[in-house]
Amino acid sequence: MSTVAAPVSHLRENPFEIAQQQLHRVADTFKIDPNLISVLQQCKKAVVVSVPVVMDDGTVHAFEGYRVTHNIARGPSKGGIRYHPDVTLDEVKSLAMWMTWKCALMNIPFGGAKGGIACNPKQLSRTELQKMTRRYTSEIINEIGPEKDIPAPDVGTDGRVMAWIFDTYSMNKGHSVLGVVTGKPLNIGGSLGRLEATARGALYIIREAVRKQGATIAGQRVAVEGFGNVGMYLARFLAQEGATVLAVSDSSGGVYNSNGIDVETAIAHKQETGSLDGLKDAERITDEELLLLECDVLAPCALEQVITSDNADKVKAKIICEGANGPTTPTADEILEDRGVLVLPDVLANAGGVVVSYFEWVQGLQEYFWKEDEVNARLNDISTRAFNETWATRESRGTSMRMAAYGLAVNRVAEATTTRGLYP
Repeated sequence: MSTVAAPVSHLRENPFEIAQQQLHRVADTFKIDPNLISVLQQCKKAVVVSVPVVMDDGTVHAFEGYRVTHNIARGPSKGGIRYHPDVTLDEVKSLAMWMTWKCALMNIPFGGAKGGIACNPKQLSRTELQKMTRRYTSEIINEIGPEKDIPAPDVGTDGRVMAWIFDTYSMNKGHSVLGVVTGKPLNIGGSLGRLEATARGALYIIREAVRKQGATIAGQRVAVEGFGNVGMYLARFLAQEGATVLAVSDSSGGVYNSNGIDVETAIAHKQETGSLDGLKDAERITDEELLLLECDVLAPCALEQVITSDNADKVKAKIICEGANGPTTPTADEILEDRGVLVLPDVLANAGGVVVSYFEWVQGLQEYFWKEDEVNARLNDISTRAFNETWATRESRGTSMRMAAYGLAVNRVAEATTTRGLYP
């Protein structure tokens, strides 16, 4: 038996320390009680589990898995499960905290959670992936549940993985529990619109932001970093709205065309070959070059900390829409703010996924499912309201969109904590 050690992380800074620093800045700006911050700066629970798996060659590898709950003051915790080689406990803790703020900003009755396994899912067979998922679910089965903590897909996971978690949990309970996870396939209780929800929510936020500047999405020049679920659908939606998608990228690098990428061709090429490499009528660029392209909107939709103090002063985009969680470091944030770049923060820009996860959870509990246009209309209402509340706070406080979004969210969680009181 061997244990698969986590590789050296791509993260330049400790993400949980960043999340805590952001919280303290919000507390100073919005004059939040330091006693409440003492509670909110820590995670309620963090579980580390060993996930032994019999591999296809007969060897046994023990992966390391995590499930973290940050806060449940406003309801059961909610958050994705990430399969990636660089997953660490502190990364999962930071993502759980950000989920708390995201749910509060959207004003849905969840707290924040996150989970993950340090692995490379691309190097695992379907059988190995299923074994790992089912064993991981068994290890955290006492931590999750429809009234307790509800997982969802994240980087490296999808509806297929959610189906295995749903089945494993249900088999242990003796009956189907639709609300235990969201992001499920439609034929086992998933919601219409959930697959595209994060990207669609980002589209609505970009639409409102450019509207504030007296423009429309049509004619905007856009670069999308990351071509997974979020980046791919966001590029498609923006192109459908009339934007020119200059560049897209995946883990193999980026492709660029000054006249615009044919997004549908790029999607077909990616699905056929597994990579954007070799896309017709596009030149190769690096991920770093994509981030520095001259464009109206830059959408980092992959991993954390891609915009840092090293490149923030070279970013030429007018608007940054954070489709990923934590793609901008605090130092880079300050540089961008000083330069007048409008940053649409992750807790606002990519919250569409958790909003429609909430819809799926509600539908599962009721066993009554909505039409897709109902889902999208309700997502539009919630996203637009959250944007306008954040924008109004930004203007009244004279601060950044990130600080305004965090201020609204943290205040809501702090108020819920005060109302409930501390036990005992």
